[in-house]
Amino acid sequence: MRLLNTTTLELEEIIGDRPAYAILSHRWQDDEVSFQDAIKGKASDRAGHSKIDMCCREAVKQGLKYVWIDTCCIDKSSSAELTEAINSMYQWYQDAEVCFVYLFDVDESEVGTQNTEEPGLQFSCSSWWTRGWTLQELIAPPTLEFYNSTWSFLGSNHDLVDLTTTITGKHSKMLVGANPDSFSIAQRTSWASKRTTTRLEDVAYSLLGIFGNMPMLYGEGSELSLDCRKKS
Repeated sequence: MRLLNTTTLELEEIIGDRPAYAILSHRWQDDEVSFQDAIKGKASDRAGHSKIDMCCREAVKQGLKYVWIDTCCIDKSSSAELTEAINSMYQWYQDAEVCFVYLFDVDESEVGTQNTEEPGLQFSCSSWWTRGWTLQELIAPPTLEFYNSTWSFLGSNHDLVDLTTTITGKHSKMLVGANPDSFSIAQRTSWASKRTTTRLEDVAYSLLGIFGNMPMLYGEGSELSLDCRKKS
């Protein structure tokens, strides 16, 4: 396994048991730091480096030596590694000590309501809530901490459970650590109904961990998504 050292900001291969680590949930933007950038010492040249730096700073504050970030910890040039990473993604988020949710499109410094005249509107309308891949990142970790565009803490999944229940339409227990298997197949499928992905196949792949694992078959398009739902 590969983790990012929070003090050196360098990737380390971990052999054996996983050490305690934080994990980042975020919307990908332009100029993210890739695995190749990280190993070639070019990470600081990318706009996404500041996000990684702030994530590591938060982890250090919480006494964590490592973080896992999907943009730079996976060698996406290796199809085998990418397949393994996607299949184990839910487990990565579930095993993390804490998941930092970075909302680049939220400037608010406090949340708590969806009333348009009070704080919380930007939080509720963040694009993070509509992406397919962030679904498992929302429900897998035991603890999520939400941060705005300047990395100011907004609250945890436990603090904001009433608001996040309203935003997502999911049962509150699902947002604070309940096992997805305790919900029906129809309920679990509905969680992804309003979420979008860049590639059609990812509609199905973003449900991995919620329904189980499957081989990666990019190129199958929407037929794969429909077939997987039928089999589920």
